[in-house]
Amino acid sequence: MVLVIMGVTASGKTTIGQKLAQRLEWIFADADDYHSPENRAKMQQGIALTDADRAPWLASLHELLDNWVENGINGILACSALKHEYREVLSNDIPPAELKFIFLDIPEELAEERAADRPHSFAPASLVASQFATLETPTDALIVKMEDHDGAPKSVESVVNEIVVGLGVKSAAAWHEEH
Repeated sequence: MVLVIMGVTASGKTTIGQKLAQRLEWIFADADDYHSPENRAKMQQGIALTDADRAPWLASLHELLDNWVENGINGILACSALKHEYREVLSNDIPPAELKFIFLDIPEELAEERAADRPHSFAPASLVASQFATLETPTDALIVKMEDHDGAPKSVESVVNEIVVGLGVKSAAAWHEEH
């Protein structure tokens, strides 16, 4: 089984993906690590990537996911996967039962706040608006709201628990027994 934790920059993909991977005892990869130096430089300058910029990146991520599935590796990939066509590239020829998308649904204001508080990131807060403009909300993903009913940000543990429940996983051991 492979999970793709998706959403705009600063939605929490890496943090949630890492914690979920720890909980399930799966491997984790961050799609940002697969960007070319040219893409990284563009993003650091606040320049939004084009579909042409993303094409080789998405192809390499598909290879990673396909490799995991072919080798029976349970893995979690943190990846923006903003457009439907990007998700199609990622999931191409992978059986739907083997790949699940989890969309971290965050309000734009909260994403901007988080991005502004991340000086280490190569995706500055100025890119948040372009990410929301590009985002095509998935209809076939587990959707996890990043704020509670009162508008307060959810804790990492709360989000991870919601994903585990949404996937029907009780524990890492139970998941391994079922799969």
